[in-house]
Amino acid sequence: MGGSAYKARGRLKELAGKLTGDERLEAEGKTDQAKAKAREAVRSLRERARGVMDSFGRS
Repeated sequence: MGGSAYKARGRLKELAGKLTGDERLEAEGKTDQAKAKAREAVRSLRERARGVMDSFGRS
């Protein structure tokens, strides 16, 4: 599951938790959104690292 899917699922869980008063579900939603942000950050870092490696390899 990609970052976008975690983000969407997290938003839905958080909203459902707020609507039903389920604090645990709301917290799970926030956790899923945090996972999505972390995945996106790791993906961005990997892409940057590849770019740096490519620039050194081509010199």
